[in-house]
Amino acid sequence: MKIGNVAINGIVGLAPMAGVADRAFREICREMGACYVVSEMVSSKGVSYKNERSTELMAVSEYEHPCAVQLFGNEPDTMAVAAKTALKFRPDILDINMGCPAPKIAGNGCGCALMKNPELCGEIVKAVTEVSDIPVTVKIRKGYDDEHLNALEVAQYCVENGASAIAIHGRTAKQMYKPYADWEIIARLKEKLPVPVIGNGDITDGVSAKKMLDTTGCDMVLVGRASLGNPWIFRQINEYIFSGKDIIQPTYDERLEMMAKHVKKICTYKGENIGMKEARKHIAYYLKGFHGAAAFRNEAGRLCTYDDLLRLIENVRKTFEL
Repeated sequence: MKIGNVAINGIVGLAPMAGVADRAFREICREMGACYVVSEMVSSKGVSYKNERSTELMAVSEYEHPCAVQLFGNEPDTMAVAAKTALKFRPDILDINMGCPAPKIAGNGCGCALMKNPELCGEIVKAVTEVSDIPVTVKIRKGYDDEHLNALEVAQYCVENGASAIAIHGRTAKQMYKPYADWEIIARLKEKLPVPVIGNGDITDGVSAKKMLDTTGCDMVLVGRASLGNPWIFRQINEYIFSGKDIIQPTYDERLEMMAKHVKKICTYKGENIGMKEARKHIAYYLKGFHGAAAFRNEAGRLCTYDDLLRLIENVRKTFEL
């Protein structure tokens, strides 16, 4: 598949996730077989105000390509300014968030709330594509709510104004992440749009990934929540899609080793103080499924240094005789 002139050599990528899909996690997922990764969403207003945190979120490493920096906002001019800044970090693609359902985003007229105004969606895409020399994509949902099931209309406005691909999550903003995602809307977009369509929602393993690809005809799938504490999911999906085989699940020891590697990257990029605070949620996810490890997951919420993590890992190994 190509998004504009960018070759995507695979069928499963990492979905953008605020507070999760930072540089460390994106690198881990690429290593584990994700063919494409998208950054945490970056506030266009934050960039225009030269907010340091917003700028940091756009940092891209040499190990991530092909990758996208995702921007959010509801003002075409501000989005264009942010796009110019994002280009300095040399991503392969710029992605526009029109799908975030979080109240603090959608409640301010950004994210999925934009879908209530398809014309504005098109204006934002046009403003960004006019300043960008790389492809621009858009992430949307099925609609804002049951009264605004207009994914196809929004997608068409975006494509007409220069979008090179559309990624769609098969739920409305009001549904958040339940009940099951509607894959029929993904199939409908694939049938109607002249650009690649990327499916998202309820991909948890190789079987579900293949089912979405076969059912909808979409060009690629994105994995979000199912990758938390489980970056092996990309390798598993690739193996199932291309060979029809299920690979062996990682052992407890392999999960601990990956956890240590992941947290080390976070601390390297963000410093130990900030890094360990942000790593706590990842540690809890890696320990999920260790039968009887609830106490260790609780302890993860109090870790302050990387040495604390190493001691926790040693205690886990002793407990489970690894």
